[in-house]
Amino acid sequence: MASLGLGGLNVSARRKSVPARNAAVERRNLITVCRFSVKTLIDRSCFETIDDTSPEFNNFAAILEQILSHRLKGQITWFGYESPRSFWDYIRVACRKVSHNCICSIENMENVGSSRAKGRAWIRVALMEKHLSEYISTALRDFKTTRRFYDDGAIVLGEEANMLAGMLLGLNAIDFSFCLKGEGLDGSFPAVIDYTPYLKFTQSSDSISSDEEELRTLGSSGSEGSTPENIGPPFITDENSWYNKCKRVEQKYRLALEQKGYLEELVRLRENQLSESVSQNKLLLQRIEDMDLAHKMEKEQLEYIIVELQDQFSCH
Repeated sequence: MASLGLGGLNVSARRKSVPARNAAVERRNLITVCRFSVKTLIDRSCFETIDDTSPEFNNFAAILEQILSHRLKGQITWFGYESPRSFWDYIRVACRKVSHNCICSIENMENVGSSRAKGRAWIRVALMEKHLSEYISTALRDFKTTRRFYDDGAIVLGEEANMLAGMLLGLNAIDFSFCLKGEGLDGSFPAVIDYTPYLKFTQSSDSISSDEEELRTLGSSGSEGSTPENIGPPFITDENSWYNKCKRVEQKYRLALEQKGYLEELVRLRENQLSESVSQNKLLLQRIEDMDLAHKMEKEQLEYIIVELQDQFSCH
């Protein structure tokens, strides 16, 4: 009986762990594919302008929409029913504190009616303004509002949220060009992610070299019974070997270029924040000096009034 009880507990624990595992995998998949999408966008921007027709952008927008919609709470109606929400309902509340934000402009757009369409318009405007990372960072810092809109296990409530804002910072180096009246803003259908661009398997040059060495070893072990007729072509030619090496160097160069752009953008952001802090500090110091001066003047006036009152009392 004891063993049966322990077995039942193990089964119950496994059942509870399966949803947790599935939720963790779902979060990890979305964050990983978002990172791939940002890299492909940066690579594509080196050769052409990114606009609504770019497959890389459409895929990125779908990924970001699903991340911001992950475990989003519904809205409770007067009758107690839960109606679905769009991530725009969260963004327009959590991003109000962003300076010079575009929230009111998007709310007043005539050709954008549904909440989902407004969220898609916001993604495009934030990218063109180069403020998408700032919007996301501000929203995530407002933990109280985020907690109110999302259920437990949401990406924006987990550790993955810390990576999201930094991941999007590299997009500030891209000049986007969007039309805010196109089909991309149609909120009738949910966004669908195309995973195929990120599932292409490319064999590394090290793996190819090991395969070539293994074939040579097998060929040398059976060379005694082989004839010139059954000797096949080599696994890889020198031309292909050099091509793979060049591809690897090119990938490293692009990665270094991407990291350089990210660091430059990060330095620029920190410099702007530092300059704003310095200007605010100067304003505060000036305000303190003005208050000190006003305080001294008030003190002198009070002292003068006290002296006059004393003179009046002495005369009486």
